Amino acid sequence: MIIDDFFWRAVLAGVGVALATGPMGCFMVWRQMSYFGETMAHSALLGVALAFLFEIDLTLGVVLVTAIIAILLAAMQKNPLISNDTLLGILSHSALSIGLVTISMMAWLRIDLLSYLFGDILAVTSDDLIWIYTGATMCLAILALIWRPLLAVTLHEELAMAEGVNSKLVRVTFMLLLAFMIAIAMKIVGILLITSLLIIPAATARRFVNTPEQMAIVAGIIGCCAVGAGLAGSLSFDTPSGPSIVVGAMLLFILSHMHHPN
Repeated sequence: MIIDDFFWRAVLAGVGVALATGPMGCFMVWRQMSYFGETMAHSALLGVALAFLFEIDLTLGVVLVTAIIAILLAAMQKNPLISNDTLLGILSHSALSIGLVTISMMAWLRIDLLSYLFGDILAVTSDDLIWIYTGATMCLAILALIWRPLLAVTLHEELAMAEGVNSKLVRVTFMLLLAFMIAIAMKIVGILLITSLLIIPAATARRFVNTPEQMAIVAGIIGCCAVGAGLAGSLSFDTPSGPSIVVGAMLLFILSHMHHPN
């Protein structure tokens, strides 16, 4: 079977995203932020809608909206009248719905909504690859810089603050990194599935490691394996590529529990 260039571009794009989402997903697992990630991912569609409406760069629109949602969440989490999960639920579904309504109101606009919701990795271009690897490298570099303070805040926030760590700055920086990573990963697995690429490889890696650093590396490797397995399955069975990658990650998670019961 001759495999076209578009397939190898898809593999390279998926690997680039997985190498960055793996380590970032570790903090989401440790800090129990999966629903937070879901909220930011859902708000990405609103970013897409506003980018088309104001005719600005699509990625810039997504980064701006997800960053605003992240900062809004950080500010509103102090409200004693609304629990965090309630707040996340309200913002998550509201942002997604406003995005869908806004797109439907732009009658002149013809876009493939499914490609934004579930990804279109097979349409990745060479320019997209440059953007993905530049963005992923930048995200990993910043994550490496804040690794120790973020880990300290994750383990024991009060103790970290007593030792001089600016917990608010560290948390907001991580939230903005997530916003940027969601904008990058949107084309790969889509808005509705981004969080799974952040969470599942990290949750799988947790079974095999002893240190946070090991978990970050193994999560990145597992994410790459999920991309490879998902795209191979997509090619063999003619299934959607984004969901196939998530199914690949899920199967690896199930296998890890079957073969590593302790």
